[in-house]
Amino acid sequence: MSSVQDLPVSETTPLLAGSNQDSADAVYERFSFRRKQTILAIVSACGLLTYFTSSSFTPTIPQIAHDLETTGSIVNISVGIFVFFAAFGSLFWSRYSGYYGRQPIYVISLPIYFLASIGVAACRNVPELMIFRALQAFGSCAFQSVGAGTISDIFRLDQRGRALGIFYGLGLSGPALAPVISGMVAERFSWRVMQASLGVVGLIALVFVLIFLPETSHPGVRGIDLAEAKIENGHKGVRKFVFLNPLSALALMRSPVLLFSTMGAACAFMGDFIILIPLAYSLGKRYGIENHAVVGALFLPSGLGNTVGAPLAGWVSDHTIMKWREYRGGKWIPEDRLRASWHGALFLVPLSTLGMGLAIQFLDGMVGLSINLVLLFIHGVGMSLVFAPCSTYSVDVMHDRSAEVVAANVAVRNVFAALAVVIALPSIETYGILFTNTMASILGWMGFAFIAICIRYGPQMRAWSSISHTDAS
Repeated sequence: MSSVQDLPVSETTPLLAGSNQDSADAVYERFSFRRKQTILAIVSACGLLTYFTSSSFTPTIPQIAHDLETTGSIVNISVGIFVFFAAFGSLFWSRYSGYYGRQPIYVISLPIYFLASIGVAACRNVPELMIFRALQAFGSCAFQSVGAGTISDIFRLDQRGRALGIFYGLGLSGPALAPVISGMVAERFSWRVMQASLGVVGLIALVFVLIFLPETSHPGVRGIDLAEAKIENGHKGVRKFVFLNPLSALALMRSPVLLFSTMGAACAFMGDFIILIPLAYSLGKRYGIENHAVVGALFLPSGLGNTVGAPLAGWVSDHTIMKWREYRGGKWIPEDRLRASWHGALFLVPLSTLGMGLAIQFLDGMVGLSINLVLLFIHGVGMSLVFAPCSTYSVDVMHDRSAEVVAANVAVRNVFAALAVVIALPSIETYGILFTNTMASILGWMGFAFIAICIRYGPQMRAWSSISHTDAS
């Protein structure tokens, strides 16, 4: 059989290409409006699994540590492992979605998630916990990257920001709901019940995918389509399975604009983990909260901020694109979308982080707790205003490899987040909450600097890059 390694694995589609815009947009009209909404709902709901699985674990760390006879710091390492393997899994699934399509990836990854979740619920010691958490992350993360690729398959440029805003908004409702639900279940039953329940939800999601989710890749652009086309030209048959390099998507970071926009979001993401992961220890211990359900409720304002901010960010980014395109007489500059992240990156994220450090350090009782909860909500809104425009911008400039570029984004962000998970508690224990949050604020401003450079010099950097970008030509 002939090798297919030399075949281009991409999702190439003509975005704003050619002289006739209607013909370029025709590929997005394969599905009716109602079918698109159904696809968006299923992908968004399944995308919730990754965030829900990660966030439901955090408030139960003290109970898990007691159950497995270890310390919270040791159990906290499993959170870093989860984040790291979610990064690798996103790269793996996105790479194969470019060859086999979107739908098969969901069908394969969800059973892995189900079995791993049952394994986490049944684990007897720390090594088993680490192994099954890694598999759980690997199975749950496909919808992060491939889900965004699916949405870019069916929505045009001027609709994509809002659609991805809904996708991220529903996904980010996980940090709002999961800690509360997980805390209540842990208080009433056990953390194991919560993990087993997540596995069952994954199984139900698989049924919905099999029944209602079609293949959305654009016709004739999957790697397997290109391999089959070679048969018609006299080549030998197509192998059922091919080995692809899952790390190849990271090569997209050679593009300066992708690297800078990704680093902008990654810095904010790292700060987000620094303040949220130790919340049970920072706010919980500082204000004398020991009930698991109440500790879980501490995460609610941040998650609500994400949920409110994500659709808002999607609308603002689409509006910004249209406003600046009209201002330029119809010319589209992709970096205009990043302008929607300005207020979140410069003000909301770093200032709320710094404010929390000051409030925890100096304010006692209900006054201090209330101010922290308000700042957590503001921080959640700000994170969405940074996260959504940066992610959508990456899809805009690399639409022909949308799933892969989102996976590369997720991988870079998650590696930094895993580092944040490892250093958060030791930093608080060694230097204190104010120092730790100040460093997280500085990270936020560094992220803003990356985004500002990308806005100012984006067209020039795209011209310098050896990576081929989607543009208005």
